[in-house]
Amino acid sequence: MPKNTRTELFQLLFYNARINLAYWNRVNFFIAHIVLIAIVIVSGGALLWPALTVRGKRASALQVTQMINRGKATVLDVRDPSEYANGHLPDAKNIPLAELAGRIGELAKFKARTVIVVCQKGVRSATAAKELAKAGFEDVVCLDGGLAAWQTQGLPLAK
Repeated sequence: MPKNTRTELFQLLFYNARINLAYWNRVNFFIAHIVLIAIVIVSGGALLWPALTVRGKRASALQVTQMINRGKATVLDVRDPSEYANGHLPDAKNIPLAELAGRIGELAKFKARTVIVVCQKGVRSATAAKELAKAGFEDVVCLDGGLAAWQTQGLPLAK
């Protein structure tokens, strides 16, 4: 059926019902493109998901520097010993993530202080922060971007 004939048919059928054909065309568009619209909504949600989920407390390199300078923070590096030997934050304590559950007792005296958890890119530190929170640590903060972000800012490393 040609488009003009279809439009004329709708006008004849719905003339007395006073239905807005412009609205009807939008409904047809929605129905015809439901899969495309669903893909747009799902992909938009996937892009927003990381921003909307809470991943624990995070702090920038500047904020971590301020916490360290105030002297009210303990730095925990959860990288492997070989990575730690290549450079780490000043006064950082190294407990690899794989050993953290077994060695969490070493950090018991720091439960009341802020614990800054550091790894290379910021991924392992989130896992360590969850473990520390389960163990009863009150204030656990991850270095956002990890040691890579620290080095990007040109901040000093100890060896």
